[in-house]
Amino acid sequence: MVRAFLIIGFAFAFTPSHLHAQEKKRPKLPNIVWITSEDHGPHLGCYGDKFARTPNLDKLAKKGMIFRRAWSNAPVCAPARTTIISGLYPTSTGSEHMRSMTRLPANMHMFPHYLRLLGYYCTNRVKEDYNLEKTGKVWDDSSNKAHYKNRGAGQAFFAVFNSTKSHESQIRNPKVKLVSDPAKVRIPAYHPDTPEVREDWTRYYDTIALVDADAGEILRELEAAGLLEDTIIIYFADHGSGMPRNKRTPLNSGLHVPMIVYFPPAWQHLAPTGYQPGGRSDRLVSFVDLAPTMLSIAGSEPQAWMQGSAFAGKHIGKAPEFMHGFRGRMDERYDMQRSVTDGRYVYLRNYMPHLPAGQHVEYQFQTKTTAVWKKLFDAGKLNEAQSQFWKAPREPEELYDLQNDPDEVKNLARSKQHQEIYRRLRVAQFKHVLTIRDVGFLPEDEIHQRSAGSTPYAIGQDRELFPLEYVHWAAGLAALPSKQNLRLTESLENKEPAIRYWAVLGLTYYGKDSVVAAQKQIRTLVAEDRCPSVRVVAAEALAQHGGKDDLGKGLKVLLTYADAKKNSIYVSLAALNALDRLGEKARPIAKELRELPTEGMPAGHRAAPGSGRLLSKINAQLAP
Repeated sequence: MVRAFLIIGFAFAFTPSHLHAQEKKRPKLPNIVWITSEDHGPHLGCYGDKFARTPNLDKLAKKGMIFRRAWSNAPVCAPARTTIISGLYPTSTGSEHMRSMTRLPANMHMFPHYLRLLGYYCTNRVKEDYNLEKTGKVWDDSSNKAHYKNRGAGQAFFAVFNSTKSHESQIRNPKVKLVSDPAKVRIPAYHPDTPEVREDWTRYYDTIALVDADAGEILRELEAAGLLEDTIIIYFADHGSGMPRNKRTPLNSGLHVPMIVYFPPAWQHLAPTGYQPGGRSDRLVSFVDLAPTMLSIAGSEPQAWMQGSAFAGKHIGKAPEFMHGFRGRMDERYDMQRSVTDGRYVYLRNYMPHLPAGQHVEYQFQTKTTAVWKKLFDAGKLNEAQSQFWKAPREPEELYDLQNDPDEVKNLARSKQHQEIYRRLRVAQFKHVLTIRDVGFLPEDEIHQRSAGSTPYAIGQDRELFPLEYVHWAAGLAALPSKQNLRLTESLENKEPAIRYWAVLGLTYYGKDSVVAAQKQIRTLVAEDRCPSVRVVAAEALAQHGGKDDLGKGLKVLLTYADAKKNSIYVSLAALNALDRLGEKARPIAKELRELPTEGMPAGHRAAPGSGRLLSKINAQLAP
C-alpha cells in the first residue's frame, strides 16, 4: 500500500504535459485496450459455435486466452456498465435499476480516475450509460473522437472502443439482408421454432460478424502503429444476447459473455494464472472484477472497498467460488431477482414471483420474436419449456444444471437428488446479500428518499438506517413456497416500511384469501401509511382482491401517485404498474388517467420515459 500511495503522490506532482519528461523516473506501464460490444453471449467460433463467423476474434483467442465462465453481473447495459466502471455491485450502490441515477460516497471513484493518477491517458469511445454520477475527471476523453493517439509523448494509455452493431435494436432492422442461413441456426428450447424466431436469431449472428469486423479493424490499427508488443487487449460483450429471455434475465442465458484476453510476451508476467496462447481458463470472472484487475495490471493494489477480485496483474486475488447476478426494474417494469452460479449450476431467487418473467417491456416487444412468442402462448400453442417465460406466478426458486440443461428449462430446485447443491447455492446467495449490503431490498423510491444528503451505499452500510437482516427475512418470507399468513400479517404493523412493503407483496402472492384475511390492516396502510411505496402495493392488493368500496379507495390512491409531475418518478412508475395489472378494474378512473401527462416526467430523468410508456398502454386498454 505504501508503494501505491507513493505512485499516486508522484502522479499528483506533475500535470499530464510533464509526464513524458519524467518517463524514465517511473516504472513503464503496459498499454491496455478494451474492445467491447453489446448484447451478445459467447456465440463466437473460438467458443465452439460453428454457426458464428468471427475470424478476427478467433485469431485473437489463438494468440491469447478465453475465459469460459465469464459473467456480466447484470443482464442489461446500464447496470452492467455501472458494475464495470465502479468495481461495486449496483445492488450495493442503489444503481441496479434500468435506468436510474445515484452517486458514490466521496471517497470512491470510477476506476479510470485511479489509472489517470498513475499516469495513464484514458479514453472511451463512446458509450457510458452509467447509473452513477461522474464526479471529478473520469476520462481524458469520452466521445466519438476519443483515441489513444491523442495521448502525450511516451504516455501509457487505457482505451475503450465499443461497437454498437450487435445491439438488440439491430436484430429488428429489416433493411439489412440476412447473410447466414436461417435453416441452420440453433433455436434454444425456450423459444418456439417459427420463421420469425429463426430470422431474429440469424440476424443476431450476422450482427456479431459485424462486431468481429470492427474488432479486426482496431487490432490492425494497433499493429500498424507498432503497439501490439506493449498493449494488453481485453475483449468482452456487456451482457447476453438481445433476444428475449436472454437480455433482462439474470440466468446464464442473460449473463454469460465472451471474454478474450491477450498479453504480449513482454507483459505475460502480468497475465492471469495459467495463461498460455490459445488457452482456456475455468476461473470464474465477472464484471465486478474488471476494475480491480485494471489497477492490478497497472501495479497498484485495488481499492479496499472494491467488491471484485483481480484476475491479472501484480495483485491477483483469490479466485471466487461463485458469481452473482441480479435484476431490478427493467425500463418501466419492476421485478427483483438474484442469481448465483458456481460455473455449472445456476440458482435464481424470484422475490416477486407473483409477476411473470415476461412482463410487457415495450422496447423488448419491438423484437418480432417477443411478439410472436407471446401470441403463441396466449393461444395455448407452446410446450412447457416455451411457456415458462410468460407464466405467473413463478416458482420462487429455480436451479439449473448448465452441463445437462444449457438452455435452463428444467428446474431442479425441488429435485431430491440436487438438494445439497440447491442448499449450497441458496446459502451463497443469502450470504452475498448480507456481505455487500444489498439495498435493492428497499423499494426504489425508499432508496432515494433515505439517501437524500448521503448515498445509497452509505445508507446500506448503516444497520440502524437499513436493518437489512430483517428486511431480507421479510422478503424471503413473502415468497416461500408454503403460506406464512400469520407472520406476514403481523409484519404489516412493523415500524420498518420495507418490512410492511414485503408483507403486502407476500399476501398478494398468496392470493385473495390471504389479502381478505388481512383486510383491516391493509385498509389502514392504504389510508394512513406515510411511505408511498407501501401505500401503492397496499392499494393494489385492496383493489385487486377487496370489495367494490375497496376498489374505489385503492384506485383513488393509485391515481394520486400515478401523476409523475406531483410525485417521485419511482412512486409514479410503481402506481402505473399497479394500474396496468388491474386492467379493466381501473376503468372507473379512465378519464382521469387520460388527463395525466404521457410525455414522461420529470423531463430529462433517466427513468422518466417509463411513465409515459405505461400511461399510453393503460389509456389504450381503457379507451372508450
